[in-house]
Amino acid sequence: MEVGSSISSARLLLHICCAPCAIHTFSKLRRNFREVFGFWYNPNIHPFMEYQKRMEAVKIWVEREKIRIIYRDDYDLKGFLRQVVFREEERCRVCYHMRLEKTAILARKGKFHYFSSTLLLSPHQDKHLLKEIMREVGKEYSVKPYLEETRGRWQKGLNLSRKMDLYHQQYCGCIYSEEERYKHSKGVSGKAKGL
Repeated sequence: MEVGSSISSARLLLHICCAPCAIHTFSKLRRNFREVFGFWYNPNIHPFMEYQKRMEAVKIWVEREKIRIIYRDDYDLKGFLRQVVFREEERCRVCYHMRLEKTAILARKGKFHYFSSTLLLSPHQDKHLLKEIMREVGKEYSVKPYLEETRGRWQKGLNLSRKMDLYHQQYCGCIYSEEERYKHSKGVSGKAKGL
């Protein structure tokens, strides 16, 4: 693991994908690092109202918990889709890379020792691919990836966020994951009724 013998004096920049995943991850990292900042950057989320709901939930949580955070409020659906079109099977790689590269760049500029992402908490993400990309961008931008997973804590984060009455998304974020989530849901058909 790319972690030195002592991280208690180090600073970490944490990419935040959503409030439910951030709650437990952040509290654990705050115990381990001298300083932890959040970073909101998620240009992949579709549609725009979903993006707004997720960011608003993060803002509510940040205000309640007095979290230090940097927002890069770039809703760049077109930029995301331009990189993914005709490579839909590689969309997660593209999406992870977009967000983690920006996190590593900001971590370097802000003189953080490490960077990480709440994506590592979710059981719905490809952890192997995430870690591979984190190592790549960490090496490219000379900042260490913090790869420790908070195993078994995803449900705890969800429960805590429910108690805080924060918004819970129903799919990963992109237009493709939205389709996968709802296309075959009970009561939803690919054909319009009555036609």
